Amino acid sequence: MSEIQAAGSDDEFVGGDDLSPHVLRGAYGRFPSGVAAVCAVIDGEPTGIAASSFVSVSLEPALVSVCVALTSTTWPLLRRAQSLGVSVLADAHASTARALASQVPDRFAGIEWVRDSSGAVFIAGAALWLNCSIYEQVRAGDHEIAVLAVNRIKMHSSVSPIVFHDSQFHRMARSGPYPSS
Repeated sequence: MSEIQAAGSDDEFVGGDDLSPHVLRGAYGRFPSGVAAVCAVIDGEPTGIAASSFVSVSLEPALVSVCVALTSTTWPLLRRAQSLGVSVLADAHASTARALASQVPDRFAGIEWVRDSSGAVFIAGAALWLNCSIYEQVRAGDHEIAVLAVNRIKMHSSVSPIVFHDSQFHRMARSGPYPSS
């Protein structure tokens, strides 16, 4: 183990009053993530949000989670649904992710989607579909952590997921995984 030497302002810790939402958003953006769409049919219409905070939680029971801002006007509608469709968006879905993250009235304009018999909505061409129901909701700061029970899955293994990093969408490199050793 070696001691890290600070070489300049880029290497210094920031804290206290300097931890503004702007600084934190930039810092959190250093961690690349996938993007999931969380959708359902509400009052006869497809309704959904984009979440880059999607994460697996547990294998037994099968649980995943997303974090949703308390200011969201869509999440209160979605949490009424019996089932939610979680679609891990593919590398061709940058415009879909932007639309689902926007405040436009018809977020689904031009988006190809599928509804299952439970009312869950899935984005066509996604890397993974999860039919979920709400397991638990926990308020955490300015967000709500929605823990979702996974009821059914459909994997599309030939589809590469989109990656969100530094507030931009990226494609995964096609060079393959690192060798295991």
